[in-house]
Amino acid sequence: MATILPYRPSNDSLSASNNRQTIGLPRLSPAASFIGRSPSSSHGSYRRRSTENAASSSRPRRCKAQYPLDSPERHVEYILVASFHIDRGPIMEHQYPAAISGDESMLAELMLPDQTHVRSQDWTMFFLHKDTSGDEDIDSAVGKRKRKRKSHYHGSPEEADIQDENLDEISDDPESSDDESGEGPPLMYVLNLVNTKQDNTVRRGAVVKAMAICTRHSFLHIYKPLLLLALEDYFKSPFPETLASLYDAVNAMDLSLMPKMSILERHILQSSNTKDMFLEKFEQMIRQREEEELQDGEYPPSPKKMSRYALPRDTHEYESKVVYNDIPIPVKIPTVIWPETVGDFSLIQLIQTFAVPHAASPQAFTAHPHLTTSGPFTHPVIVLVNAILTQKRVVFLGHNRPSGEVAEAVLAACALASGGILRGFTRHAFPYTDLSKIDDLLKVPGFIAGVTNPTFANHPEWWDVMCDLPTGRIKISSHVEPAPVTEGLLFFQQQNSLLANNASHATHDPTGDTLFMEDILRSISQRHGENVIRAKWRAYITKFVRVAAAFEETVYGASNLYVIGPGEELSPDSPTGHQSDASDPTTLRGHGYVWTDDTAKQRELSASVSRIEGWRNTRSYYSYIQDIAAMYFPARPIQRPDIHHHHDRLRAIKLTHSEAASIYLAFSRSVQDYAGICQLLTVAPENQAGLFYVSMGLFHPDQAVREATADLLDRIAVHPAGRHFWAHVSRFAKLGHIRVKRERDAATQSPISGGGSPVPTSFGASFGGEPQSLVGVAMGIGLKRRS
Repeated sequence: MATILPYRPSNDSLSASNNRQTIGLPRLSPAASFIGRSPSSSHGSYRRRSTENAASSSRPRRCKAQYPLDSPERHVEYILVASFHIDRGPIMEHQYPAAISGDESMLAELMLPDQTHVRSQDWTMFFLHKDTSGDEDIDSAVGKRKRKRKSHYHGSPEEADIQDENLDEISDDPESSDDESGEGPPLMYVLNLVNTKQDNTVRRGAVVKAMAICTRHSFLHIYKPLLLLALEDYFKSPFPETLASLYDAVNAMDLSLMPKMSILERHILQSSNTKDMFLEKFEQMIRQREEEELQDGEYPPSPKKMSRYALPRDTHEYESKVVYNDIPIPVKIPTVIWPETVGDFSLIQLIQTFAVPHAASPQAFTAHPHLTTSGPFTHPVIVLVNAILTQKRVVFLGHNRPSGEVAEAVLAACALASGGILRGFTRHAFPYTDLSKIDDLLKVPGFIAGVTNPTFANHPEWWDVMCDLPTGRIKISSHVEPAPVTEGLLFFQQQNSLLANNASHATHDPTGDTLFMEDILRSISQRHGENVIRAKWRAYITKFVRVAAAFEETVYGASNLYVIGPGEELSPDSPTGHQSDASDPTTLRGHGYVWTDDTAKQRELSASVSRIEGWRNTRSYYSYIQDIAAMYFPARPIQRPDIHHHHDRLRAIKLTHSEAASIYLAFSRSVQDYAGICQLLTVAPENQAGLFYVSMGLFHPDQAVREATADLLDRIAVHPAGRHFWAHVSRFAKLGHIRVKRERDAATQSPISGGGSPVPTSFGASFGGEPQSLVGVAMGIGLKRRS
């Protein structure tokens, strides 16, 4: 059943007063001069003014670090060294700073993969489900503080923004989410390097050693240069002191100036290619550090006012360094880390691995309702995603390939199916395993494993989907469990007879997967980059979840995947677009995914019924239900109206003037503060037309709608992230914005003019200058000087 949470005061009540400044945003001036309030004119000087506003605010919000200096958490917890003994096989040589619990022989086997002796170097990754009893006191104390903050959520409106930030901490902590979901403590990620050095003085003719770093951080790929140096040093000096120097160096890495971002800010940053997005947060972190140092007297103020800290060149990555043996090694840590994103992999490489052979010579798949959602010639990447979503056993086979390549394919597949939305895949993933662990592997339902032994290809009873990396082909096992008959399947079988009479030319791709893959491959061929591909897959998984919510509402009457906002009803008497309170535009009803018409909705739901029903009984489904409940307030500061739904209505449906007016007025009334603007920007990413559909309100026939849209764009233009979105708005829309401001100024000045004196209608004349064209103002050209 859909969950209805207690009503929280709307954001417009937090910022309705014109005398109050919203946190992080300057108050808009009510003056009639439109040039002083125009986003085009304010954009150039925003960086300077934002710093002044932050400094002059009476209670500026303190920006917190992702990894504070006083945090007891270590970057690296263990360093392991294993070697191959000619008589005893793989053995563990050293474990620093203490012995790690578990089977040492199993760890040594994982650190020395098959066919290691034929390569001089190889990388591999694996995960450990290790709980540290020594951290229980710290974890319990952190949990108590979080529960205390959550219990004091309902407070005064002035404290709402600060409480939102605390709730962000509660929901964004991956460790707390893992504990609450019953899956246990967070994984320990292990990055392993294997080196083989030829040595004629030993019996085998070569010395094989492996060194591994164990960390709780998923960005473990940054340690690769350090492992290369440390393992070389260990060959020369195989003593614990070598491991100690590496351990101390990596844990001395300073990440305290990396700001902690809310879930909405992370979504905006990940979906954008703007290199200075949220640069203000890094500036604030540096300013806070300098103020702390000044108070402590550590560093006196510089007479030249030069900062000791540098701003990042790209806010998507935080640049730091690790000093190992007096050698500074630069590292780049991703600022935004989504669930199921482990290591450094490439979605583009994974997609091309299976897309290129399919495009050259398509091969039909064995039909399965959960997997071949577009027929026997479903794109292999879609088959792979469907297999992971419906919790099938997936094996990546890389015969005669390095184990590191197989591990990267497994991690990329987990991120592909997750999209940063779903989780529960990496916890049951095995980036590399071998034949000796097949019995343990088969005990895990819905595993994702990487292997190099070709024996797996001859045992289809061990897997449901086999992904052959050398050939680029995907195979569905003959032993895969058939899809059961469900209530949803029976429901839509009755609907198919009605849809058959209304078939159209679009029925060849009812799910839209074919067009989506064509768009992905086109973006890859045009070299749009890894971030664009990840953003599109995130949008694809988001759509899948929203379609699944609509499916549950259609079949079962309510959905577990959506939290109904205040005043919303699941009733035919409460249609989308209906305003329950005529005096309050924010009471606009409607939620969920938007189709162009009911026929398209029934067609897509009917085509997706098997895949959705297969997903509804998986780990990721139940984890997502927990996540939407925990992240409801941080991810949706505006509970009503449904911003995503109504923005999709503007994009997908041809609305009447009154319907569009209700949406624009609702947006202008509800989107007032910092968090509300962030929520709007998340549903209008730059790679999906950005603010285009919002800016179309500037051309609405109703003047009140045009002015409301202009006010909304004013607030967006001075937002730290919104200013970048405004910079990408078309010149045509900016001209419309200027026109609306001119009309308002003329209406304001006309009563003052009196005596029939004409009101100046050309720009520059009202300010004592020469007239200037609208195009010149939109392009940011200053007023012409008098000759």
